[in-house]
Amino acid sequence: MKKLIAVCGVFAALLLTGCAQNKKPYDYSAFRASKPASILVLPADNRAPDINASHSFTSLVTQPLAEAGYYVFPVAVVEETFQQNGLSNGHEIQAVSTKRLHDIFNADSALYISITDYGSSYLVVDSVTTVSATARLVDLRSGKELWQGMATANDSENSNNSNGGIIGMLVSAAIKQIASNAGDKAHTIAGVTSARLLAQNEHGGLLAGPRYKAPVTR
Repeated sequence: MKKLIAVCGVFAALLLTGCAQNKKPYDYSAFRASKPASILVLPADNRAPDINASHSFTSLVTQPLAEAGYYVFPVAVVEETFQQNGLSNGHEIQAVSTKRLHDIFNADSALYISITDYGSSYLVVDSVTTVSATARLVDLRSGKELWQGMATANDSENSNNSNGGIIGMLVSAAIKQIASNAGDKAHTIAGVTSARLLAQNEHGGLLAGPRYKAPVTR
């Protein structure tokens, strides 16, 4: 019994030690070696039911990428170029070889986006609009992956529906659902997700590009 207690104690200590360890720093070695200056944003691979998800999300990524210091190829022009060549589906476009993409656009890198959630879901006591996405940055000159990340956002992150009882929660959920249907709330939430996904930082986010200008503090 004493041996069993001792083994359990060691196991518990290992678990606590593992929990206490800091998250492993992101490996930016390939990113730093590549030094991309331009990014080709490919139409998103939409895995959500809403057919508008790809256009909505892709239209929102230029700003955070530009603010991070990169030249971003105009997404509308890129999409039109693919359509002129018979490609309109994000999944098919992302299957084009990196060499071919580099030959056509002469971009340093390409951003591959996958949308996993986009839209509103009606729960018993709430209506939640969620947008989730993953992204990969790939060097088009070498084909190497430089970075990957994921992010999600929803409109209930800071809400508190506990006041007013069950009737109040149901009414609130119904109002949110009507508002989501009347406007494109998912597009607004997608802007938050995009900003989180493509945030410029050295803690798992994008590294600063050559045109990055640090905010002026007063």
